[in-house]
Amino acid sequence: MSHLPLIVGFGGINPAGRTSFHHAYRRLIFDKLDQNNQQNILLGLATLMGLASYEDGHYFNKAGEQLPLDALINNIKEQLLNSTLIRRIEASSFDINKVTFNKAATLKNTDSNNICFTLRKRHLPNIIPDNWSISPGNGQEVEVTVSGSLEAIFPDFKTAQVQSAGQLPSGFQPGKLYQSRNHPRNLQMTVFSASDALLSAGIPYEDILNRISPDQIAVYASNSIGQLDDFGFGGLTKYPSIGKRTSSKQMPLGYAQMPADFVNAYILGNVGTTGGALGACATFLYNLRSGVQDIRSGRRKVVLVGGSDAPVTQEVIEGFRAMGALAEDKDLRNLDKLAELTDKDYRKACRPFGDNCGFTIGESSQFIVLMSDDLALELGADIFGAVPDVFVNADGHKKSISAPGIGNYITLGKAASLIKDMLGQASLQQRSYVQAHGTSTPQNRVTESHVINEIAKAFDIKSWPVAAIKCYLGHSQGTAGGDQLVTSLGTWAYGYIPGIITTDEIASDVHQSNLLLSQQHMEVGALGMDSVILNSKGFGGNNASAPILAPHIVKQMLLTKHGQNRITEWESKKVITQARASDYDQQTTLGLTRPIYHYDHNVLAGDDLEITASSIRLPGFENKIDLSSGNPFSDYTTK
Repeated sequence: MSHLPLIVGFGGINPAGRTSFHHAYRRLIFDKLDQNNQQNILLGLATLMGLASYEDGHYFNKAGEQLPLDALINNIKEQLLNSTLIRRIEASSFDINKVTFNKAATLKNTDSNNICFTLRKRHLPNIIPDNWSISPGNGQEVEVTVSGSLEAIFPDFKTAQVQSAGQLPSGFQPGKLYQSRNHPRNLQMTVFSASDALLSAGIPYEDILNRISPDQIAVYASNSIGQLDDFGFGGLTKYPSIGKRTSSKQMPLGYAQMPADFVNAYILGNVGTTGGALGACATFLYNLRSGVQDIRSGRRKVVLVGGSDAPVTQEVIEGFRAMGALAEDKDLRNLDKLAELTDKDYRKACRPFGDNCGFTIGESSQFIVLMSDDLALELGADIFGAVPDVFVNADGHKKSISAPGIGNYITLGKAASLIKDMLGQASLQQRSYVQAHGTSTPQNRVTESHVINEIAKAFDIKSWPVAAIKCYLGHSQGTAGGDQLVTSLGTWAYGYIPGIITTDEIASDVHQSNLLLSQQHMEVGALGMDSVILNSKGFGGNNASAPILAPHIVKQMLLTKHGQNRITEWESKKVITQARASDYDQQTTLGLTRPIYHYDHNVLAGDDLEITASSIRLPGFENKIDLSSGNPFSDYTTK
């Protein structure tokens, strides 16, 4: 029997705000919202950013003054809007006017004199150079005489050549919401986002556990480059060279699979399957593929899929800049013939499919809850869409490892073919669209537009709508597919495909004979699109395309499979689920909730388990784990 992987919860944080209940999506189409929706989005941002609070039925501004909600929001509306999406890099990330760039130098003595200086004893190197002479000085100091030259590194700084990024809303500090204990920013974001996704489902996790075996749950989450701030691999690699001590946490917390590990250990207490696939910009879709395969096969009933990337650091930005991949300020000025860039210009740094000069880095953490269709109906889960498959193909032989190749034609072609086979040719041609990778590099605009356009031609799609949400959020590396997914779910709730608004004009070398590249929001209605294809083109030849089915299509499929009585029963149960979920949303919008974080909680050891030859029972779990899997190779064995 087939099992359809359903999206029953989603959440996270990106430059547009909290993604559960379409908050971040609505920030993208803010000008299309009614007044109530706008106020709801702004209130959620205000509490998220620490600019407002709520207590005992009253609203307070940052100064602690009680204000009516309308007055509170109106006073800070522009600040809230300007403190989201792509913008000039803020000091909370790093000082763009004082980027560390130390210089190595050789000091030589003048005339015949030696180089002499004093130094505290504890600052002496462990290995004294051969041309140093040490003599006692005053107190804890020594006098050093150097004959010949002295190698030194001078502290130095420069102005950042890249000054724009997609940053989380200003003032949002996920580590303040739980006992973060010097966790890297990525993992702080993970705790917030995975909790947000789980709670958004409106079904207590204990209720889920009581219906299934503990090993029927899986977590697949990672990022593309690990935790590279000072609390992770970033500090691990640079601290020794700048005279700081390496901590015991930097090494383990830097691993790229750590988002999955944190979810297992501190949120779910998961003993089921876990893993973290890496595939550059396609990383989220790689993990999604693992979850989809697990549920389709029947091996798992619930899978939490996610990603978390926090690459807005001076070192990561410099690395991508050195590759020529990022939009530098000087190139943005040249594009628009400007002497200086204003805040408005930084907003438009990312211009997918337009005249552009490089991508804009961004940070994001996104998680979704996948559930098998039979369990979703049993529990009364709300359904936001379904993922029938994810296609992954490499590029074949390459000259440059970072250059695009042919793999994306295969992945996108397979995704389009699956939609055609499942929903029919008319649905593919008239009621589907593409969430492009859309990085805003000159190479991407040509190569990806060619891929999408050629597939459109092959399937006789005359005007295939294409979205490119990096124009709002920037490129969150391995989590970019998660941004595409949660944004797409918003289209089925509010009826708009976000336009490529930062691109004034489609570039002349973009292939678009069969595409619709709109610089305005496209109103398609909640039922106007049956499917969307998420597309990712990653460094190294990591291509992935994922078809996502609309909730109204999924309901039709479930009706066909399970019958009207089962659907009626599900809809009755779903009322309770939606009420719980709505209550969580309201409380979170008011700033009253905290992430799930269980530290040193119900830790089990081997002696706590009941072990037999056929099963293992864990304390606190309703159902046991069946050890028997049968012999899958019975036709190869003899007894």
